[in-house]
Amino acid sequence: MKRFTGIPVSSGIAIAHTTVLRNVFLLPPERRINKNEIAFEIQRFENALRNAERDILETQRKVSSTVGRKYAEIFAVHLMFLKDRYLKEQTVRNIETEQVEAAHAFHKTIQGLQMLFGKTDKDTARDKRRDFFDVAERVFLYLKEKGSEKIFVRPVIVVAYDLSPSQTVSFDRKYVMGFATELGSETSHTAIMAKALEIPAVVGLENVLDKIKEDQMAILDGTNGHLIVEPTSCTIEEYKKKRDDFIRQRKNFYLTRRLVSKTPDGVRISLMANISMPEEAATAVRYGAEGIGLFRTEFLFLNRNDLPSENEQYESYKKVAEIMGRKQVVIRTLDIGGDKFVSAFQSSMELNPFLGWRAIRFCLSRTDIFKTQLKAIMRAGVHGNFRILIPMISTVEEIRKTHVIIEEAIDELKKEQKKFNKLPLGIMIEVPSAALQAESFAKYADFFSIGTNDLIQYTIAVDRVNEKISYLYQPCNPAILKLLYMTVEAASKEGIDVSVCGETASIPETVVFFMGLGIKELSMAPAAIPQIKQLIRKVPCLWAREIVEKASHLSSHSEIFEFLKKSIEKVLK
Repeated sequence: MKRFTGIPVSSGIAIAHTTVLRNVFLLPPERRINKNEIAFEIQRFENALRNAERDILETQRKVSSTVGRKYAEIFAVHLMFLKDRYLKEQTVRNIETEQVEAAHAFHKTIQGLQMLFGKTDKDTARDKRRDFFDVAERVFLYLKEKGSEKIFVRPVIVVAYDLSPSQTVSFDRKYVMGFATELGSETSHTAIMAKALEIPAVVGLENVLDKIKEDQMAILDGTNGHLIVEPTSCTIEEYKKKRDDFIRQRKNFYLTRRLVSKTPDGVRISLMANISMPEEAATAVRYGAEGIGLFRTEFLFLNRNDLPSENEQYESYKKVAEIMGRKQVVIRTLDIGGDKFVSAFQSSMELNPFLGWRAIRFCLSRTDIFKTQLKAIMRAGVHGNFRILIPMISTVEEIRKTHVIIEEAIDELKKEQKKFNKLPLGIMIEVPSAALQAESFAKYADFFSIGTNDLIQYTIAVDRVNEKISYLYQPCNPAILKLLYMTVEAASKEGIDVSVCGETASIPETVVFFMGLGIKELSMAPAAIPQIKQLIRKVPCLWAREIVEKASHLSSHSEIFEFLKKSIEKVLK
């Protein structure tokens, strides 16, 4: 059994045999043509262009009607590439001057054009290359004598170096259970399409093609980012259960999304969604989210060679407002550093990036970038019910400086005569110093949002993506629970709201603990909302408080977690 780990971009479990997609541009030996064949080959090429254009328009129509117009906009770029004058004129010139078949002439044109995209590994450049080659593949398939797209006749997991958006959307959902690629990121076009189509997908599986073969049994875990090849029978059974649970949950969400998230004793617990891109807001609504509890804005800044303008950011945030209406949207300001980097500026490599120049520390040193984002958010706030959330606050001085910059941004907006709303300001509690100083911090904030992912990491000094020490990543560690209690107490004294936006917001055991502490807002991945809503509707808040009181006397993560688990099982019987 081999396990590969990549980036999970579309949730779900797929169990099937692998099928490997190879490069469509592999050519047979070059064949020269006679002068009297030139006109015929030019005609073949022009027919291929027309057929490719027809395909793109049809794909665009299909995506627009089934997934949404926003996703169909990707294919406008494809049409632009296809209609490029150089693409046609150079291919015709190659046919005429070199007297080669249209496929070879077109291939030479593509080889020349691909140099325009450079050799950078940045995701935006890769996406442009991928879009360009997607168009080229369509044309090339019509030019190859025996060329055709791979036809699937049984369930498969597609494994490829990369996949284009059109390939993704054209997959027959009857047979393509999921896909895995070597390239890709959370914000790539392919990832966006996979989420929209709800196809399990994992990207960023480096060198996976060198280590797997055609027709091997495999499991694709799109929720956690794993591709397991030649799994044991026990592993298959384990994942079959996970798959069935996931499918059942997805079917049930239509039944639960309109139900109120209220405990049997009448306490409302708001269930919000975490999103990373504006388009995901629509998914959040479909899963019954009452709002957006965490909008990560890094997608606008990552994998590009320039910085997004105020207007570009404004338009993106406005899209979320249009989707969510008057539902609350919490927008987290730029949180780069650690494992996220921006290409538009140079920074030296840090020995400890997670402890270094990131999040608010970066923003306070680059006030030009910070202020631009704040202005865009406040402008977009006119169209929605927005709140601003500041990440990784660790000192009171950082909060004070943030307030000063916000006032400066407001003054500039007034001078520029732009409409805006002054928005509530929240602080993320995700480092121990923030929790320990929560009482002081609460005087400067309108709300707290507890980021349990980092809070656990920093408190226990555990890298949450290091498998060797994964046993130390303990959400129910007594130290974590004490910090949570201190934070909630401080918020209560100052009369401000407190929510949880980390992964623990979707774990039943920790959800019960949060309920017992008095937390009334949880934010999680959209797909997790139905399950947590069902739990909340069955668990009385008074009972949860009693359980928390008992759990507080236990001394280890495992003891607390098992106690919570068994307690939930009893109340759900």
